[in-house]
Amino acid sequence: MASVTLSDVAREAGVSLATASRAINGSANRTVRPDLQQRVLAAAARLGYSPDANAQAMARGRTSTLGLIVHDIADPYFSSIAAGVTTATEAAGLMVTLASTGHRPEKELAFIDLLQSQRARAIVIAGGRQDAEEANERLRAALATYRSRGGTVAVIGQPILDVHTVAIDNVGGAAELARALHGRGYRQFAVLTGPAPHLTARERTEGFTTALAGLGVEVPADRVVASEFTRDGGYEAMTELISRQADHRRRDGLGSLAVFAVNDVMAMGAMAATRDAGMRVGEDVGIAGFDDIVTLRDVTPGLSTVAVPLVDAGVRATRMALDSDGDAVVEQLDTVVVLRDSTPGP
Repeated sequence: MASVTLSDVAREAGVSLATASRAINGSANRTVRPDLQQRVLAAAARLGYSPDANAQAMARGRTSTLGLIVHDIADPYFSSIAAGVTTATEAAGLMVTLASTGHRPEKELAFIDLLQSQRARAIVIAGGRQDAEEANERLRAALATYRSRGGTVAVIGQPILDVHTVAIDNVGGAAELARALHGRGYRQFAVLTGPAPHLTARERTEGFTTALAGLGVEVPADRVVASEFTRDGGYEAMTELISRQADHRRRDGLGSLAVFAVNDVMAMGAMAATRDAGMRVGEDVGIAGFDDIVTLRDVTPGLSTVAVPLVDAGVRATRMALDSDGDAVVEQLDTVVVLRDSTPGP
């Protein structure tokens, strides 16, 4: 017969895993209401649950550290989120331990194990999830174990890990961008989509193309180019797109084409590829991105994009991670379309 877990106790008592952990294992800085604690202890007795002595010791000995796991700290998207996390942790009297996966999802598990061994008080994970259910399930299990031992968690990305989540309106933002570009007179479009399994890339691509379809505009298959979710990925995808257009003898018609790169660093790579091909952004072709990263201040022409309050995302996720009693909560971040000189209209 399978042994009873803390998750079983939490389910029996009708409380969150974090509350069950605090009720049984204790906590260095959080308390549980007496009635909830009695409910959890009664459920544990009914199920015959034996608490883990190591978990009890770890829960009482949590450090003043919050772990932040990002995909690429060199990407301004993540550095802006990190700025928000740092602001919120300093206000709470904590320090930040930063880990960057280099876009390798499997490293998230290793970093969670490391932060658990270091008794980090909380973890914030920033970055879009992958369409890989087996990997996502392993990550859910790792986070559940960490929480069962007194840690707390929040994620910035898709709400699929059963923890508190700050979710960005990727679909809605991309749809609004499509409608805004259409409103500027563009009728031909291309999309640099990023990698197929990347859920953020997929949401933004689908939001953009679905909105165009609603306006009676179809994006041809040869104008949808996959790539890495990076600056170099955007450069390579735009180079491929220009080559395809030349092959179809449509290069002279690029001035009426608006290209949507699903994040800003890809868009910056696309702008570089356009210039290297002897073409002018905003005149020979329109280019737009998504995120409104801080480095866009120095880009010429100014890049049209979808602004995301990234610093606020970091602040919100940190507060959620440090106050994560109860069931998983999802906070949606609204986005705003910002049109600049990179898409003046055909």
